Amino acid sequence: MKSFHRLLASALLAATSLCAQPAPKQVDRAPGTATLIPLSENWRMDGDVPVHALLLSLQGLANRDLPRIYLEYPKNWQWEIVHPLIGFLEQRHGMKFDRLALNDADAALTLFAKHAKGCVVWDKTVRSSLIVAFTIAGVEDLVIVSEDQLALAAKHGLKTVVDLRGQFTGQPDHVIYQWAYDQYHARCSRDYYVVMGGHSGAEMQPGIADFGISRRAFFSDLSANPKHVEELALLKRILAGQNPASIVLGWHSYAKDTEAQHTTLTGNYGLKMEGLHNLPNVSFTSQIPLTPDFKYTNNHHVALDAKLKAEPKVYLAAVATDSMGIGTWTKPGRGDIPYAWQVLVNWSWMNPPALQYFYESKSPNDYFIGGLSGPGYMYPQSVPADKFPALMRDMRALLARLDLNVLEIMEHTEGHRRNGIANLSREVGDRYYAEFPDVHGFINGYSAAQTFDLRDHRPLLSYDYYLAVDCTVADAVADLDELIRLNDRRPYFLLIHVRESNTVEKVKHIIERLSAPVEVVPLDIFLKLAADRQTYRTRYQEPVKPEAAKPVKNPGDV
Repeated sequence: MKSFHRLLASALLAATSLCAQPAPKQVDRAPGTATLIPLSENWRMDGDVPVHALLLSLQGLANRDLPRIYLEYPKNWQWEIVHPLIGFLEQRHGMKFDRLALNDADAALTLFAKHAKGCVVWDKTVRSSLIVAFTIAGVEDLVIVSEDQLALAAKHGLKTVVDLRGQFTGQPDHVIYQWAYDQYHARCSRDYYVVMGGHSGAEMQPGIADFGISRRAFFSDLSANPKHVEELALLKRILAGQNPASIVLGWHSYAKDTEAQHTTLTGNYGLKMEGLHNLPNVSFTSQIPLTPDFKYTNNHHVALDAKLKAEPKVYLAAVATDSMGIGTWTKPGRGDIPYAWQVLVNWSWMNPPALQYFYESKSPNDYFIGGLSGPGYMYPQSVPADKFPALMRDMRALLARLDLNVLEIMEHTEGHRRNGIANLSREVGDRYYAEFPDVHGFINGYSAAQTFDLRDHRPLLSYDYYLAVDCTVADAVADLDELIRLNDRRPYFLLIHVRESNTVEKVKHIIERLSAPVEVVPLDIFLKLAADRQTYRTRYQEPVKPEAAKPVKNPGDV
């Protein structure tokens, strides 16, 4: 009866949640054919960005009602699953791709110019004008061209509707985006906003632009840095105008603000962040349904209500985060040892075929967990208390849909990051324990942290070690040997965060070289063992104490 009630609750949550932003409508089944357009490796503004921007805008318009165009990004693209996903769509979804030549805008326009009402011309001397053009393309149904491509557009019957050349010469970004806001924001989506940041200056990698255009999102790379007063004021106005618990797509500008500043700000407004500016083909993949015979099934090793007995030994669990698609899923070693992988839960509607690919290609040693902190990337201490329950209601539904029983939390709200602390307050811990009664437990941190708890057989454990990309095997062995020596009470639960570019093979080599014996276990078993023996001290972030009053110098003091 208890399991029936849980299934019923999950079904009700799935029916009532996920309403903050309307997911793109899926087709009944993947189309038999689609067009594949390879893109070059040149992402410089003075290189191939103009032709890539044209193709991205055309993709967003052509894919608005049906998945027609898939862009084949270069093999060195950060999201490495672009190429394996093509084969998966062919083999598992029965698709066939008609391949065009590299960067072939002429052939693409021959096929798909009918989906555009004209073109918007961006100013090659003003980088931000291209970001404004992304907004205009979605609102006005226009293909983006530079002045060098006007003849090509005319060849395909596309006349200039908006010309940005000379519009922004010598203007700062806050003035440029204020103009775009005044002209177009009223007609933009309140469910999606795109921060087209990441790479800056001479390079731009706007992989998410096709989806933003298809959703008629407003684009900018406005700064969340308090020193950029005018930009921050406009950004706050945009975020405040979005629908509750809606999506912020893209990534902060590397040249303007920090990850912590931007993520903290989006959390202040209770918004969800999907933080990858170069995530490709979402206008395509968001419309592809799961195959009828597929169901999300995790590699569970222990029941939710099970109780295990911990022995006096060192237990080790490794967790890879930052999304499987930009990690080492296809690299050597996967499957050799128990390993946990963070799932970006919104991909259940943004990228269903990609998640199906991961779930179906997992080995028995691959275990999936939900992150990061909620339905999207967020810092829980930055989210107002009254906005937290609605977000976590969505998260519970997504965990149930994806068969996930562990939640990963990351807390780098700006004030805490400056102090080098990634801990949770007790208040935030209370919220998570209240919102998620049906999980094995929680893990916290990115770098090592010191938040630990155990309630109702559900531990909250922080990472004890962060394996950086540039950390050598020898250095990691020395670090872990020292940790094991210092934490001499047994059992010792050693939780490792593996930065995404480290292969499983590297982690395996590190573990094999440790001086003391350790037992590598799946994360759900790890948490159940930690629930049996609390050899860690319950601890939360201490409240920040006001600085002690400094003594006032007497006038006569020297």
